[in-house]
Amino acid sequence: MDEARAHLFVEGRVQGVFYRAFARDIAYTFGLKGWVRNLHDGRVEAVFEGTKGLIERAIRECYIGPPGARVTNIEVKWEQPKGDLKGFTVKY
Repeated sequence: MDEARAHLFVEGRVQGVFYRAFARDIAYTFGLKGWVRNLHDGRVEAVFEGTKGLIERAIRECYIGPPGARVTNIEVKWEQPKGDLKGFTVKY
């Protein structure tokens, strides 16, 4: 398997539209580990770890977002998987 880790910074109208819950559901659907949280500047930050192909599919879904969201950009930083994550959490 081609394990990978992606660190995302999602821009646009992504707070107050259940984007974090959406990202959590995407992670569960694709069996990814990681976390998601709101940033003070209005962006959402997320980390996905798992199979690279499934992460790429998750990122494509993140561009769509939940109803009410309008994603304008996603900055993706690919990293080496650390294997330090258990499940997927929403950080507050």
